[in-house]
Amino acid sequence: MRLIQEVTAEYPIYLANSMNSLRLEGQKTAAIEIIQQFDWQVPDWVIIPGGNLGNIYAFYKGFKMCKDLGLVDSMPRLVCAQAANANPLYQAYLHGFDSFKPVKAKQTFASAIQIGDPVSIDRAIVALKATDGIVEEATEEELMDAAAQADRTGMFNCPHTGVALAALKKLRERQVIGPQDRTVVVSTAHGLKFAQSKVAYHSKEATHISCTFANPPTPVKENLGDVLDVIRKNQFI
Repeated sequence: MRLIQEVTAEYPIYLANSMNSLRLEGQKTAAIEIIQQFDWQVPDWVIIPGGNLGNIYAFYKGFKMCKDLGLVDSMPRLVCAQAANANPLYQAYLHGFDSFKPVKAKQTFASAIQIGDPVSIDRAIVALKATDGIVEEATEEELMDAAAQADRTGMFNCPHTGVALAALKKLRERQVIGPQDRTVVVSTAHGLKFAQSKVAYHSKEATHISCTFANPPTPVKENLGDVLDVIRKNQFI
């Protein structure tokens, strides 16, 4: 971020990430759409992957605006989900937000949130405190497993959505989120943007994780007989 700021100070290049308040104004409309699609009923929880942390604040702004305008009479509790390999907000949350220390982010499949010193840390803490929010983390295995499980329903999730889904699973298992609570998980990208992570997981080539829910690809020769043999053997139809 320091380098980006230096570059945009020297050249007419537009800084469009969460340091730019206009970006947050655009992002907050997703919160309004959630309420609108629920017929102006507020969900109990909204779980959002967090890296630079502008998104958690943007959602807070959207929900708060609806409440201030009298469109709804409550706000959801926000959950910021971080990869365990890049979890500075989670570490601050464990200490009651009394202090914040940047971390050196480690490599994670959730590469877009591989951020150890988020620029919107202060705004994120404001949002979480105002909504009695929670910060949860997900290991590499947890986030990839969660994405793979969700993909079995017909979705194709990015690893960052896997972080949020893993947070949902963990909070349900601890009964923090109840079985009847209406919960929204924000999907931040399509899996095709991170296809290599999918290939590594399902081929069981991803290191240090067991790939429990892998659906390994089957190499097939380019002729009809071999293709039909594989279909019959695996009972695809």
